[in-house]
Amino acid sequence: MPDTPDPTKVHPTTRPDLTNVTFLSTVVRSPLIEIGDYTYYDAPDGAAEFETRNVLYNYGPAKLRIGRFCALATGARFIMPAANHPMIGCATFPFTIFGGDWTNATADIAAALPAKGDTVIGNDVWVGRDATIMPGVHIGDGAIIATAAVVTSDIPAYGIAGGNPARVIRRRFYDADVELLQRVAWWNWPIQAITDHVRTIMAGQPKDLAALARREGLLDA
Repeated sequence: MPDTPDPTKVHPTTRPDLTNVTFLSTVVRSPLIEIGDYTYYDAPDGAAEFETRNVLYNYGPAKLRIGRFCALATGARFIMPAANHPMIGCATFPFTIFGGDWTNATADIAAALPAKGDTVIGNDVWVGRDATIMPGVHIGDGAIIATAAVVTSDIPAYGIAGGNPARVIRRRFYDADVELLQRVAWWNWPIQAITDHVRTIMAGQPKDLAALARREGLLDA
């Protein structure tokens, strides 16, 4: 077996001193949050409260889905669709949530409001410190979200986005290379294959990784 971090442990077993890094799948229990293996949150004061402190208004039915090998910096937050207020009429006040006559009179209106849907973060996504991801946003594989960015719309795979509202500053690779990397999908390889080729994954170019994947039978020709 490779000497690699155990994703079923709260902290990396290869670096027990790295207590600020928490594998989120080990501490998140909400059925409305899905976290892939090796995705971590950098939390100097612990990540036990991530699902309530960093995932806000998480009342459903929309889910937060985060892929594998993502890196979430301290203060990264996800605002879920339940935070939205109605904007179809004169008032934005959420009368429906208070029960009683207000709920009885407006429940059908609330049920018919447009839904934002799930918030989806791909694989190998780096979310910078104090970034905020707004409801229903989709962030593609390999994207980078800058510090303090407020992401209000979708970010493509391997895009680098920053600002408020966040805008794509540039793409990390050309479109053909992005397509190739998503076909390679190294994050889904067996952990031994990832370990054997971690140098190429970390520092190689897309064509190098694709060639390696073909040799190893991890990518169709």
